[in-house]
Amino acid sequence: MTPPARILCAMITPFTPTGALDLDGAQRLAGHLVAQGCDGLVLSGTTGESPTTTDAEKSSLISAVREAVGPRATIVAGVGTPDTAHTTRLAREAEKAGADALLATAPYFSRPPQDAIEAHFRTLADTTDLPVTLYDIPSRTGVRIEPDTLLRLAEHPRITAVKDCSYDFLAAQKIMARTGLAYYAGCDEHNLALYAVGAAGCVSTVANAAPAHVRAVLDAFDAGDTAGAAHLQRRLTPLIEAMMANGLPGTVTAKALLAALGLPAGPVRPPLRPAARQTADELRATHDELNEPA
Repeated sequence: MTPPARILCAMITPFTPTGALDLDGAQRLAGHLVAQGCDGLVLSGTTGESPTTTDAEKSSLISAVREAVGPRATIVAGVGTPDTAHTTRLAREAEKAGADALLATAPYFSRPPQDAIEAHFRTLADTTDLPVTLYDIPSRTGVRIEPDTLLRLAEHPRITAVKDCSYDFLAAQKIMARTGLAYYAGCDEHNLALYAVGAAGCVSTVANAAPAHVRAVLDAFDAGDTAGAAHLQRRLTPLIEAMMANGLPGTVTAKALLAALGLPAGPVRPPLRPAARQTADELRATHDELNEPA
């Protein structure tokens, strides 16, 4: 990442009540997240509902958030698609709109072999001057970015980081030991564990609703208070579970909780559906419990 970022929020994309892009809300939410401790924002990732936002909306979102946060935070633009030409087009538009870095998944649905995945990422990295973060999330793409592929891609000067949702902790440690790739935990339950073995930080969905708490875990570890960091991670675990492991996408739970907290969110776009009232109430109760004195 350039400039360096440690706590990145996988930011939701706010919409108006009618489902239009809410740029004012995006600016207010981005400003709030940065003020609460995020030094990076990932826009138009899965949590940002990238499958249902247009290319023009993606560019407008980057420009608006850049205006809101200025140089206070790194802006990482999600550009992952199943089409190499579309991905590179999004990358060029993201660079023009003011992004600092790119985030891309392996091409999904078509399940290309590893040599094709490698060629896809090399083409992307050759498209702009922006650093590229590879997003390894086989549960969504249907294909792994295999460790040997990551080792080869690490030789490219603009492939600089990995967002890891592979759940392969051993592979992550091996690649960090053998390359200069900056690793970011992409699953909130792994934030502290991966950081403790050398990761650069985290890309957090839970940070939409609890940015200061997510940051506090890594701050405590950096201060040498490993027991305190573990305690803070354990305190955060019920909210992580409520938001990420209750059968709903993190986008749905994050928007429900943000709305309950009076922060910009708006509806989700179909085919996603909003959380039920009971779920929203339970999320708010879990969030409130986190904020009670320890």
